[in-house]
Amino acid sequence: MVRSNAAQIIIALIPIVGIVMGSVVVFFYLLWNYRCKMFLIKTEQWKKSTFDLLTFSLFGGLLLSAVGLCLTVFLAIVGGRSYGLLGGIIPLSSGIALLAFFSIKRFDSR
Repeated sequence: MVRSNAAQIIIALIPIVGIVMGSVVVFFYLLWNYRCKMFLIKTEQWKKSTFDLLTFSLFGGLLLSAVGLCLTVFLAIVGGRSYGLLGGIIPLSSGIALLAFFSIKRFDSR
């Protein structure tokens, strides 16, 4: 099956347009968020938000470990030992690292 030159150009432009549009959306979100915070600071209504690193690392670690384990098992059954297995091993190891960070940090803070 031979593709025409016009089809090849359109297929090549689709990712470029998607990246540009995504960048525009992210830029305007950051601009709006900045202006909103500046307005709240000027009107003295801004409150510093707190971020609980331990809860985030526990939640992220559990989520990544579960997804990584499922992907690793599935990809090992379907594809065997190949480079595609990294699609499950990488989130699994990231989740285990976050859980290790959580346990070390929780033990250290006592």
